[in-house]
Amino acid sequence: MQAETLERLRSNVAAQKEKNPAIYGKVDFSIVPERFAADAGTPSVLPGKFDAARAALLADPDRMAFIRSYTMMGDPPADAYAALMREYGFRRLVGMLVQACDVGIETVADAPAELVALIRAMERTPAWLDMKLVEEGARIDRNGAANLSPFIIRGAFLATFMNKYAALPMAITNALSSGSSARRVKETATFFATSVLPGALGRLGPGFKAAAMVRLMHSMVRANVMRRADNWDIAVYGIPIPQVDQMPAGLIPIFLLAQKVLADGRTEFTAEERARVELARYRCFLLGLPEELLADTPKGIVDLMLLRSATLRAGYDDKTCGELVRATMAATLRSDTSISSRLFEVFERSFAKTFFLNSFLNGDRARAASIGVPLTAKDRALTALVGIFLFSRLALYRLASRIPGLREVADRRLVKRIENQLKDYGHAEFTTDASAYRPAQPSAVKS
Repeated sequence: MQAETLERLRSNVAAQKEKNPAIYGKVDFSIVPERFAADAGTPSVLPGKFDAARAALLADPDRMAFIRSYTMMGDPPADAYAALMREYGFRRLVGMLVQACDVGIETVADAPAELVALIRAMERTPAWLDMKLVEEGARIDRNGAANLSPFIIRGAFLATFMNKYAALPMAITNALSSGSSARRVKETATFFATSVLPGALGRLGPGFKAAAMVRLMHSMVRANVMRRADNWDIAVYGIPIPQVDQMPAGLIPIFLLAQKVLADGRTEFTAEERARVELARYRCFLLGLPEELLADTPKGIVDLMLLRSATLRAGYDDKTCGELVRATMAATLRSDTSISSRLFEVFERSFAKTFFLNSFLNGDRARAASIGVPLTAKDRALTALVGIFLFSRLALYRLASRIPGLREVADRRLVKRIENQLKDYGHAEFTTDASAYRPAQPSAVKS
């Protein structure tokens, strides 16, 4: 990594204090927060099977300086806009952003410079962007989004709560009730489902607007949390929702894909794999992830994701992590109480448990049960039934996508299924209410 790149990054991180004192005025950017696991003797969230890789990553001073910097980096354009909350008010900020996304920044009367800068940053075309590839990636991913995602979204969400350093913002924003958890799960599902619809990530597409709303929501959380000293210990947690904590949600699918490519002895993606990668990279770009965190090779993707995990200190606090897990497991994700909806949720909850257990807990049933995700014989039976149904359907749609004449018909059906899912999820607000925030539990603040 070039010295000038690291110097520029350090400078950008430190500049947050002067450019946005409303959020970062009290932050000492020279500190290394407790969450940052800088040596091999400190346990991290990286699974033990990667111990050798972790040792090599930690021994590279440039990589360590790089990831440490992004551990203290927010989202400058969105943060600057969120900092206007006291001047403009929450609802007006949201309204202007929605208008700018729907019909253009030029239509927003007296648009603040911060809003213009945020929209222009999102409108910028990265040098590597190929929208045809992005659209092809979306077409490929529609099968999984329509058929598999509704059954695994709860389990994937649980994984984000397994570390107290990364999960505390969710606890503070009062996501500990099943109702709040349901809303957050639905918003996440809505964003990713929307993003694979035809044209969704185009300038006036619904995915572009959803990404802008997600960015503003995250920045509002940063602004609200950092204004309340009782909620956040910078020496322990660094800043809320740093850039490195944005990586897993957007990059886990292609991280798993990249691992498979490397395990197969390959160093490059196939054409179909490349399309899926480019979809994920552009989606993350719109969400504000710096391009330096959006590697485009199998090894690059794996190394960056491993580096993030290798430097995130392990830590599980029941009053933070456990309550979030249990609230999410108890959440009702369907919009009605019909027999079909209740039946779906019975199967979905069992399948989500198994997905979470196998994907994020290495099959440790005792650990799962201890945090509120017990897997019963009934769950295993229901999961088996769902698996037969799901993977048969996925395979049939994959086959149809390769047959001329059936491809277009199958794709239209997938689009319709996703649109119906979005109706069921309801309107996603992508907002945060500071009046509902709760103080951090003392046990969650100290390691």
